[in-house]
Amino acid sequence: MARELGQDELIDRWTLVEAELAMVAGKRGATRLGFAVLLRFYTEHGRFPRSRSEIPDAAVDYVARQVGVPVTELAFYDWSGRTIEFHRSQIRRTLGFRECSVADADKLTEWLVTTVTQTERGAERVRDQLLDRCREERIEPPTGGRVDRIVRSALHRGEELLFARVAIRLSEAVRVRLFALVAAGADDDGQPGGDGDGPAVLASIRSDPGNVSLNTMLTEIAKLEAVRAVGLSAGVFADIAPKVVAAWRARAAVEAPSHLRGHAPEVTLALLAALLHCRERRSPTRWSSC
Repeated sequence: MARELGQDELIDRWTLVEAELAMVAGKRGATRLGFAVLLRFYTEHGRFPRSRSEIPDAAVDYVARQVGVPVTELAFYDWSGRTIEFHRSQIRRTLGFRECSVADADKLTEWLVTTVTQTERGAERVRDQLLDRCREERIEPPTGGRVDRIVRSALHRGEELLFARVAIRLSEAVRVRLFALVAAGADDDGQPGGDGDGPAVLASIRSDPGNVSLNTMLTEIAKLEAVRAVGLSAGVFADIAPKVVAAWRARAAVEAPSHLRGHAPEVTLALLAALLHCRERRSPTRWSSC
């Protein structure tokens, strides 16, 4: 449903300029008003309204007064069929936009993967970046469902690149130590199951420090020593956005060992490395964000 508009916003966004008035001059009645509303909406949003409900009543009234057509005429405008398709084509052509092709969608996805999703992991923010890019490229955004699919695909592929980037920076010795933390000797609670002490170390690292005391201080120092014994290099996350690392740390902190080792190797390594990386940046007695 369309939101209410203030007077300043109404004037700024819904005033037809001279060239736009010339475009509607040859049209009459409902066709004239419908075309003018479509034109203004498209100019502002880079796409056509999905239905009449997206257009504020105040905007329709304001446009109707500009084109000299009673506002009630919009009720007779056909929102499907040949007329509106012709109007859409005319508006796209005049404004220099084109419909989003399969090739366009592929290029947009690739741009998101390489430029946006390496640092931005929020779907809404990635979606906003996609829509802004469409306007820059003079591409009419695809339908909402197709936009969602592009965003999901870009986020998935972007994270895969990040996982691979981190994993390739880990030496073979570090990889072995990380995998040992989720060895098959652990149950789903991260408790030791008899095959080495890796799962027990992971469970200890993930545990809360509790109230500050000499004992907890010593325990936290022991955890820090265990983390450092894995041997992560200082620059393993050098060009990875802190919020991405923090999100991975949060995942690794709650997933069961069986779940962690069930990921692709690059994912397991990156998640565990993030957990240890953030843990190493804590003080011995206080959990802080990465």
